[in-house]
Amino acid sequence: MYKFIRSVLFLFDAEKVHHFAMNALRLLCSNGLAKKWIQKKYQPGAGNKVTTIFNKPFLNKVGLAAGFDKNAKYLNELQALGFGFVEIGTVTPLPQAGNDTPRLFRLPKDKALINRMGFNNDGVEAVAARLKEWQLKNDSATNSKNSLIIGGNIGKNKVTPNDDAWLDYEKCFIALHDWVDYFVVNVSSPNTPGLRALQEKESLRKILTNLQQVNASKNISRPILLKIAPDLTIEQVDDVISLAKEINLDGLVVANTTINRDGLLTPQADLNKIGAGGLSGQPLKKQSTQLVQYIYQQTNGQIPIIASGGIFTGPDALEKIKAGASLVQVWTGFIYEGPAIIKNIANHITAQL
Repeated sequence: MYKFIRSVLFLFDAEKVHHFAMNALRLLCSNGLAKKWIQKKYQPGAGNKVTTIFNKPFLNKVGLAAGFDKNAKYLNELQALGFGFVEIGTVTPLPQAGNDTPRLFRLPKDKALINRMGFNNDGVEAVAARLKEWQLKNDSATNSKNSLIIGGNIGKNKVTPNDDAWLDYEKCFIALHDWVDYFVVNVSSPNTPGLRALQEKESLRKILTNLQQVNASKNISRPILLKIAPDLTIEQVDDVISLAKEINLDGLVVANTTINRDGLLTPQADLNKIGAGGLSGQPLKKQSTQLVQYIYQQTNGQIPIIASGGIFTGPDALEKIKAGASLVQVWTGFIYEGPAIIKNIANHITAQL
């Protein structure tokens, strides 16, 4: 059924379809009976065990990567689908429109996407207010902390010079601190000019150690993770590992989108027409798994890893976990496989582990 729906949706602009589909899901979930049907059909089976990572109880190992629900507008709907955790953002201090449209493109032959969104979001104040409203509403309804783990993916505004980037990350961290369960520092998107330069060791040190100092001043500390690009050299990866060990970083998200276009089935003429952007989906599967395995081995498994890149099926996710990941995230796979992907992956992991 979903393959037919997808074939129709793929006839239209990718970004517009994204908003249409999520608003349609919101409409369905506004009806109590429809929401219960969705939960029964798509949520993972009861056999899934709670996974405790970062001292947080994840109901299952399958999360939604940042970039899908940038502004925390669809948490109720994503929870109904059965995600164990959702990473909102990337959020920046000031609202920004992002890059010119069109900026999201499908590569069906490769089961991939190319995006150059450019951190389009409503700004940290609006997102924090939305998270607060959602959390308080759900706490009131359940009389306990909501079971959906929320990650806050934070970045810098395009107009902020790299020398001042640490201040942007601090602003986002402070504003979201009360309303998310963990943070992910995003310095690896290819769609903000100069951003990836912040992956250099000393730039990272300044950003991360400052956030750790702010974190230490809070009554409750939040885990701080770093999201890295799959395009780093081995030397750069080793620098990240060295710094992560040195400052006791809480975890890594491996990996962001790639600027590499090697080996794609999509004709070069089509790729030229699409232009710049980060590639996600099946072409990243092998590369991201190898990176997870390398980091896991170099750290002796001491740094938790959330794996992202090319996850479409249960075996894909299990491959990441066996390589050393504690949790997995989907994004492009969610688009191509549909809402059943969460249940299929989570149940497969439970059956195999």
